[in-house]
Amino acid sequence: MEVKPNINSDKGKKEQVKEMFDNIAFKYDFLNHFLSLGIDKSWRKKVCKIIQSTEGNKLLDIATGTGDLAIEIAKFDTKPIHITGVDISEKMLEIGKEKVAKAKLGHVITLESGDSEELKYDDHSFDFITASFGVRNFECLDKGLAEMHRVLKKGAKVVILEFGMPTSIFFKPLYILYFKAVLPFIGKLFSKSSSAYSYLPSSVEAFPYGKDFLNHLTKLGFKDAKEHRLSMGIASIYVATK
Repeated sequence: MEVKPNINSDKGKKEQVKEMFDNIAFKYDFLNHFLSLGIDKSWRKKVCKIIQSTEGNKLLDIATGTGDLAIEIAKFDTKPIHITGVDISEKMLEIGKEKVAKAKLGHVITLESGDSEELKYDDHSFDFITASFGVRNFECLDKGLAEMHRVLKKGAKVVILEFGMPTSIFFKPLYILYFKAVLPFIGKLFSKSSSAYSYLPSSVEAFPYGKDFLNHLTKLGFKDAKEHRLSMGIASIYVATK
């Protein structure tokens, strides 16, 4: 089931997602950390540890947004590395470029405008690919995953951090209440967006997380696909090899 940020608009999901992130870019980082109580930072560090254990130095960060994961990896990694971040939202990239410059990581990170479902890079270009909270926003999930597979080198890994739904019968109702009532209210209050933080819970519910997502990866040619559940299932890290 496809979920769009604005159900009353005739525009396609991709165009709506671009407009949505352009509109909330100025508050995106603050709201991400505030609404997750800072837990998202620890999740990204777990991604960094996985990247640290792999070989190669050329990384592509899909749906990089304001570059949070790219910057975290660049600071965390002790080996020489170059990171290319790609996103369709120009406003998010503008903020990301400012953050990269402030962190003095311009020699390590390049942020570029681009469509994650139609990557402009050659086949077998990257040693690993990362994506954090971006794949569920694809207009066509399998098309985006197929593009990741195409530009990865043989034997290279994809590491995807994405939201899921907790399975605990005690925690899940509280989480859903927070996700559907509290989060949209606070998000709208700070970002002045009536749709962005209502879209978030809807997009998470519609996303084929867990075994379903592993099946998508396997179907598209990835091997050894595994899920690492985080924080009682609020999020997961998916790792697979080309």
